[in-house]
Amino acid sequence: MSLTAGIVGLPNVGKSTLFNAITNSRVEAANYPFATIEPNVGIVEVKDERLINLSKLFEPERTIFTTFEFTDIAGLVKGASNGEGLGNKFLANIREVDAICHVVRCFESDDIQHVYNRVDPVDDVEIINMELIMADLESVETRISKIEKKAQNTKDKDAVKELAILTKIKAALDKGECCRKAGLTDDEKEYVKAFNFLTLKPVIYIANLRDDEVNNPEDNKHYAALCEYAKKEGSEVVPISAQIEEELSDLSKEEKQEFLNDMGIERSGLDELILKAYKTLGLKTFFTVGKDECRGWTFKEGMTAPECAGIIHTDFQKGFIKAEVYTYDDIMEYKTEVKLKEAGKIHMEGKEYITKDGDIMFFRFNN
Repeated sequence: MSLTAGIVGLPNVGKSTLFNAITNSRVEAANYPFATIEPNVGIVEVKDERLINLSKLFEPERTIFTTFEFTDIAGLVKGASNGEGLGNKFLANIREVDAICHVVRCFESDDIQHVYNRVDPVDDVEIINMELIMADLESVETRISKIEKKAQNTKDKDAVKELAILTKIKAALDKGECCRKAGLTDDEKEYVKAFNFLTLKPVIYIANLRDDEVNNPEDNKHYAALCEYAKKEGSEVVPISAQIEEELSDLSKEEKQEFLNDMGIERSGLDELILKAYKTLGLKTFFTVGKDECRGWTFKEGMTAPECAGIIHTDFQKGFIKAEVYTYDDIMEYKTEVKLKEAGKIHMEGKEYITKDGDIMFFRFNN
């Protein structure tokens, strides 16, 4: 399963520059609103250090990393939910992603115009959140009008349940709050998943800073204000210099590490963003290894061994018998599967086994 994230934000906050960096592509990043006319999709490999080490150990013919799909969505403006700017077309693009990466400008500059001629990250966030809220409210009201009579007159169980959930969501939206604040249970979220409510999607705020501020973001008052806002809604914030990320994208692995060391930065903003995205979406990684291929597979936390087998191929899940499992840490310590077996570190697991991050798995199944 591939993670899909939409990059949103007001015009001229650094979205396209960041997209250039993470895909090493060159979409237009002109210094004026609505430079991005069509959504740009880029797929990047997640360079998991564990998979790199496994490949060194097994020396396979090929190594396949998990992937992270980004969609660069054109800048939204106030009134987008009513068609202002490039409006509803881009709201529709956001509905298709798993998570929203909201780029927020946290730097002053006389050279790059702000669409509202000021730098206020919290206000920027609230402008876009309100547009998403208004779009969701329209969707909720339309759906309620279709099922309300059915729920009240026929007492259809599904209609009654759906109406109750939508009413709860509408109450939050009417107060100018996101669906995330509606207090939905996991079961209720799953029930309305098909509606793709914009403000029910998890958000990661990307604070775009100047390159001389990114290693000490706490000193930036705009970043501090954004963090305080995000904390209240339980969202993550990743400090990034889009300009640095674009420069890093042109460097070799060795040059990139040297650049980061010189900047006093432990990992790139992109690497940090991917870590936060996996955490936010409850995603983990298991591995399959061998002489032909070493590969990482993304799975949702809590998935069973058969469900993870199904990620590889649906037939694996249908005919699942057992999973042979050992851990990344153990293979790094013992170096070979033979020594793992001698140490009793390889175990057989059945249909109830909950897959763990870093598990290395071999599935046995009936054809």
